[in-house]
Amino acid sequence: MKNLHKIFRSVLAFALTGLCAALLATATTVHAERIKDLASIAGVRDNPLLGYGLVVGLDGTGDQTSSVTFTEQSLRSMLVQYGVTVPPSIKLQPKNVAAVSIHAVLPPFSKPGQKIDVTVSSLGNSKSLRGGTLLMSPLRGADGEVYAIAQGNLAVGGLGISGADGSSLAINVPSVGRIPNGASVERAVPNPFAKGDNVVFNLHEPDFTTARRVVDAINLALGSVDAQAIDAVSIAVQAPKEPSKRVAFIGYLEEIDVRPGEGAGKIIVNSRTGTIVIGNHVTVGPAAVTHGSLTVTIKENTNISQPAPFSEGVTAAEPNSEITVEEEDSRMFELNRGTTLSEIVQAINGVGAAPGDLVAILEALKQAGALRAQLIII
Repeated sequence: MKNLHKIFRSVLAFALTGLCAALLATATTVHAERIKDLASIAGVRDNPLLGYGLVVGLDGTGDQTSSVTFTEQSLRSMLVQYGVTVPPSIKLQPKNVAAVSIHAVLPPFSKPGQKIDVTVSSLGNSKSLRGGTLLMSPLRGADGEVYAIAQGNLAVGGLGISGADGSSLAINVPSVGRIPNGASVERAVPNPFAKGDNVVFNLHEPDFTTARRVVDAINLALGSVDAQAIDAVSIAVQAPKEPSKRVAFIGYLEEIDVRPGEGAGKIIVNSRTGTIVIGNHVTVGPAAVTHGSLTVTIKENTNISQPAPFSEGVTAAEPNSEITVEEEDSRMFELNRGTTLSEIVQAINGVGAAPGDLVAILEALKQAGALRAQLIII
């Protein structure tokens, strides 16, 4: 009998442990995000590249060199490099050449020989780059060094057509094109990934609560106190020095789930489009709001005064203005302390406020000190 009680207690304890673990896992995964989605590793980033070149083979849509002189200068310099000398007295006016800027993004850990995409944009007055070919052009980084070489046929999504009478038709932007895998990496960018004793994670959004939770989650997963928060953005974690072990270590940390901290209450107002976004933690203090509008309509009429027959009178026009004033019924609603987002939306929708009126109401609440949120107008 005693053995039966022991078995029962063991089974019950195992079941309760499994239930608690399941509930904990559910609570963790429902609202949690991976560290990979919340932060990036310091020093591991993209690098922008920029270059200048010539696109040839255009169907008469190149730069008009009479007004764009740098295209002609670039063409002369290129011909000189290949042993072709054009006398200065001869004016080069090819319609199938366009000067372009080339930009690309060099991903982290890119090695020589790998390919990256490039975007080509017209610098002069070229109407279209469709059908053009980019000649070999170096791409430089912020330090002035060449990190890639671009060349290839352009893929242009836009279309531009013009007629002899001056009429034209344009679809999208024909003066910009892309070359998939159009640049070959020639030099790797050094990064501090394998240097130092620590790996630093930088949060995408600064938040002290999220930084603390990331530290707690990493230390719990590692069973140690190897992670420490430097500030609201950076978390330093002790990592192996051997590159292969460090890669595996970071891959393990990136998959850890963390429940990020909720941001402060904010209201974002786009004054150009009328878009209003109200955050979840926006609350208001006690306040009463009334909403109404006054509409003034002015209608101009003209009365014609016609004199009697055979009289010496003159036909005259007399203006007649009609002014109408309409005022909508003002309705007042009360906001209690701690009013939530849904209650605010319901109350404002109840009075039929337009986006412009909503902005005025929110600004008035902010001025009255009743709005518990940051009001940001962009």
